Parts: sequence; C-alpha cells; structure tokens
Amino acid sequence: MNMSKRYTITAALPYTNGPIHIGHLAGVYVPADIYARFKRLTGHDVLFVCGSDEHGVPITIKAKKEGVTPQDIVDKYHAIIKTSFEDFGITFDNYSRTSAKIHHDTASEFFKTLYDKHEFVEEVTEQLYDSEANQFLADRFVIGTCPKCGNEEAYGDQCENCGTSLNATDLINPKSAITGHVPTLKETKHWFLPLNKHENFLKEWILKGHKKDWKPNVYGQVKSWIDDGLRPRAVTRDLDWGIPVPIPGGEGKVLYVWFDAPIGYISATKEWAEANGKDWEPYWKDDNTKLVHFIGKDNIVFHCIIFPSMLKAEGSYILPDNVPANEFLNLEGNKLSTSKNWAVWLPDYLKDFPNQQDVLRYTLTANAPETKDNDFTWKDFQARNNNELVAIFGNFINRVVVLTNKYYNGIVPNPSEYAQVDQETLAAVKAYPSVIESSIERYRFREASQELMNLARLGNKYLADEEPWKLIKTDEARTKTIMFVALQIASALATLSEPFLPFTSEKLKNILRYAMYHNSEVISSAVETSWNDISKKDILLPSGHQIGKAELLFSKIEDKTIQEQLDKLEASKKANEAAKKTIEPQKEIITFEDFTKLDLRVGTILEAEKMPKTKKLLVLKVDTGIDTRTIVSGIAESFTPEEVVGKQVTVLVNLAPRKLRGVESEGMILMTETPEGKLVFVNPDTTVNSGLQIS
Repeated sequence: MNMSKRYTITAALPYTNGPIHIGHLAGVYVPADIYARFKRLTGHDVLFVCGSDEHGVPITIKAKKEGVTPQDIVDKYHAIIKTSFEDFGITFDNYSRTSAKIHHDTASEFFKTLYDKHEFVEEVTEQLYDSEANQFLADRFVIGTCPKCGNEEAYGDQCENCGTSLNATDLINPKSAITGHVPTLKETKHWFLPLNKHENFLKEWILKGHKKDWKPNVYGQVKSWIDDGLRPRAVTRDLDWGIPVPIPGGEGKVLYVWFDAPIGYISATKEWAEANGKDWEPYWKDDNTKLVHFIGKDNIVFHCIIFPSMLKAEGSYILPDNVPANEFLNLEGNKLSTSKNWAVWLPDYLKDFPNQQDVLRYTLTANAPETKDNDFTWKDFQARNNNELVAIFGNFINRVVVLTNKYYNGIVPNPSEYAQVDQETLAAVKAYPSVIESSIERYRFREASQELMNLARLGNKYLADEEPWKLIKTDEARTKTIMFVALQIASALATLSEPFLPFTSEKLKNILRYAMYHNSEVISSAVETSWNDISKKDILLPSGHQIGKAELLFSKIEDKTIQEQLDKLEASKKANEAAKKTIEPQKEIITFEDFTKLDLRVGTILEAEKMPKTKKLLVLKVDTGIDTRTIVSGIAESFTPEEVVGKQVTVLVNLAPRKLRGVESEGMILMTETPEGKLVFVNPDTTVNSGLQIS
C-alpha cells in the first residue's frame, strides 16, 4: 500500500451551454469520481474539483439565438449541471464556476504575473471582422469550407469532420456565423504565449521524462504536436464576454477561454480552502502532491501542452502527474450531437430511471471509451443490468441475506472447521483489493469494474457448488460455515463496490448493518470494514452480528422501458430530418445581367472514382463540349462511381477553380435533394449533345 499522499484531482470544466450527457460522463466524470472515491477509501488526502466553464463563444451564440444575456444562459445551465452531478453521486469537494469573482481575480493575477515576467509576445495581426455586426469574429463565429477535407461547415478553430485544427483565416469562403456576411480582414493587437519557447521543457518533461506511463492515445497526440513544432498561441480575444484583459492596451478584449478555463481548477481550490479554513497552496505547490487531470481527448493539447507551459512560466506550481484522457462515446452507432439532440441527457436519465444511478455508472464504466471510441446502446445497457448487476451481483447478495434470515434469524452463524474450498475462497477474497487497485492505478476502470464483478461471480459459484439449501437438512454445522464464508464475500463486496456503485454500496452496507449510512456518512457504526482491512483481516463480519432484511439491490429492466428510450431517439432523428427539409426562403433579388454571367451547359460524365479517405467526394471527368475537365462533387453517399458514368448533367462551367484535397475542381454539377434526403441530378429530359448551353 503506498504511503498516504495528497491528491489534487480535476475533472474538465463542463461548458454551460447545455446539460451534461452520457458522453461527458463516460469520458470524464465517472472515471474521475471512481478514482477520487478510491483514493479517499484508501486513506489519502483528496481534493476533487470542477466547475462550470462560463466563458467562450458558444455561450454568446446561444444567448443571441434565445434573445437573452450570456449571464442568463450560464446561470440556467450552471444550476442544472450542478444539481444533476449531485443527484448522480459525483463527489466533488467543490463545484465552482468561472463567472465567480475569485476566478476572475485568480485568472487576472495569473495573466499579470506572466505579463510582468515578459512571458507573452505582443503582436498585431489581421483578423476576420464582421462590419455588419461591428465586431471581430472569434474562431467559432466563422464558418467556411475546410481546406483539408472540403467540409462546408468547418469552424474557424477546427473542422469537426476531419478533426484538423484550423485558424479562421485558413477557411475557404468564410462566412460570419452572426450575420452570414462575408468578413473582411482588419488589424488587431493580441498577446500570445510562445509555446515554441517551452518546446525543450516539454520534450524533457514528457518525451524524455517519466511520461511513458501516460495512456498511448495521450502520449501519441502530445508527441505529434511537439514533433510538428509548436507555435505561439493567442491568449486574448476581441470579445465582450469573458475576463477583461487586465493590462493597459487590453481594453475591449478578454482572456481567451482556454487560458482562463484551466485556471478554474486553481480558483475552485482557493474557494474550497476559504470555505473550509484550509490552505490551498499545498494542493498546487507541494511536490508531494499528485495532480491528475481527467479530460476527454479533445482537451489533450490544452492540458498536456498549453496549461503545463502556463504553470511552468508562472514558476511556483506543480505539473500534472497524469492526464488520463478518454476517447469519445457514440450513441446507437452515431456521434453524440447536442445540436441534433442525439444524446442521453443526465437530467432526463435521472427522471426516467429514478434511483438507478449505478446502472448507468456501471454500463459507462464496463464499456468505457478508454482506448478507442465506443458505442452506448440501450440494449447493452439493459443487458448489463439484467445479466450482470441483477443476475450476478444482486442474485448473490439476495441469496445470502434471505438464507441468513431464514436459517439464523439474520444472525451471522459460527463457522465450524474450514474445508479446503472455504480456505481457497477466503484467500481469493483477500486478493481482490490489490487486483482492483492495480487496475485503478493504471486508470483501467473497465478492467477494475470487471474484477469487482468477478468477486460477485466467485460468491455465486461458491454457493452453487456448496448448495447450503440442500445441506441444511443433513449437515447443520457445514451449512453454518458455508453461510459464514458467503457473508464475508458479501461484506467485501459492500466496501469494494463503493467507487463503482456508490448507491448500491450504501444500500448493501445498510442491509448488512455494517454501519448505518446516510449519503455516504456513517450515522452509527456496528462493524466497519475499510478497503485495506479486506486483505488483512480474516473476519469482516463477525459471528453473532445481526444483519437486516433482504432488499433488491437491482431490478430487471423490461423491453418496454428500453423501447421508450429508443422511440425518443427516433423522434430526434425525425425532427432533424424535418428541420433539414424546410423550404429555404427566396435568396436576394438578382438582375438579368447577374443571371447571364452564369454559363450552364449540358455535360456527360466520362469517368468517376471515389476520392480516397473521404465519405462524400467523387472525382469526375466530365465532357463539357468545350473540353474534358475534372470536377470534384460531394455525391458519393448517394451514388457509386459506376452509376454516374454516362449520365448527362447540368454543369456550371465558369465557376472559379478551387482545390479540394489537392485535386483542382473546375466547375460544379447542379443537384437537388428530394424530401427523403436523396440527391438527384438536374437533368435534361432528352439526350442532347454535350456543351449545349442552357438559357
């Protein structure tokens, strides 16, 4: 057992533009809570912090859409998120928010310290400006075509289709997300954190240092960023929502949300310390403290490169010991999407499945996206509950408690001599704490949850093999021993299940009268077993101890309940399709002269092939009558290359050429979409010669 140590555990700050969903839970909050609970159970000094991330562009976009202030949005969602975390049993020592004064002060002070130490470079650059809205356009306020994959809805900081990190000025045909206008370039001054200056430190600390124990997905991503060469990153933005830049010349500007958000961990610690009469500094400045960041994979660069560089530049902080980031969770085969309502929202789950927090915790842990993206399905959720929690864990406990009450009025019997099978079983129980611990220490929570389930399996097998319900008629002494051993397994399960199934653990401890529990607090202690006792003590539940009556720990989930959830998702899918098909309003009026500039001709497709590594794009050779040219068209999801060869199509031939994935596309094929969402060609009725002008 390692010496008692101090742990500062952080969970990524959720964004207050919507409630929490299962993707957030599986990626960050459930593993972080398992780890924090485990560390507390094994006697460590733990501080587990989080808070609402209330700055940043999506919040201002949502506020504009709903016609309210950004503060209204963050107040609404901060309350929803905080409550659902509490109801779900996530044990933050403090859940703070970045609109709090203590956070504004901490972030401003941090910025000023770096500024005074000349850790920033100041630069005047050209940025996109929307003259209609009279403001500079931050990354998410710009939408355009991704230069890498051709996705027409890429944001100014990232293309969500191919995952490429972008600058707003990289986009082809950029548009303002506020007004839809084409932005112009305008000069503005910003402060940058020169990450290139910290490259050697990062190489030493991560690549040459002791970070080989980081998860391969994290280490790999960080290594490729460093190998690629790091560049200065802006830490300020031209926005009016956020923390004002606290230096002369910073008027009208705020700290970039990615500079201010991780400092939220520090301000949450300060707030906790003030409320509890503690000193916050040891949790961030003492080398004996282990700092662990739980995040999703989209935050790796910020927690492994940018935030450590900020901490290093400041000079008085410890650096993260580990950043166990998870991959993404999909839902029923599709990417989770908040805008498309393709999600299972935590407040809805808590309403639809009252007192079944542990079923979701267990399913998300047993199927956690630890090394690759994983899929949540309602059928798997049902199967995990019915075939594992009910049939293995619940079944074992129910048998033990019912039989103890039936045979001995609920009093733990006196064992007689142990048979070999009893000794082997009790020895196996003693090994479980360190087996589970070893998985948790390596951030393998799936593996740890399955080991816990193996202990329940061991109990079931022991009872099935020993058959006390038959022996009670012929050998009362042997039956007592069997029931005594089974009760020791039940007792071990009560403690070892706490990190994974906290509500179940509490219920089971109350049934075993282990101690009287309420909200994880011991009210009155009968017997108490710590995590470390299980491997050391021969007896966990002594003879003569009175247990309570049986209660079902888990109940079967019926097909009907699951169907209701699937119907809900189906309704979301239909609503998305309907929204897509709304008739677009008429575009702005053009003159006859504008129209005559378009050169539309009949073309014939001579050759077609799929563009490698893309879903949507076909590369076509088209005879336009004037010439044979290459046109890249986004129709691969509706047509195979074989289907389109020989087809006559309407081509806009005088469109300026542009490169897509390195292929120059000279023109555009006119298509339309049926109400069912299928693309169809705008074809001439009869076969005509290629090159015929359409007027």
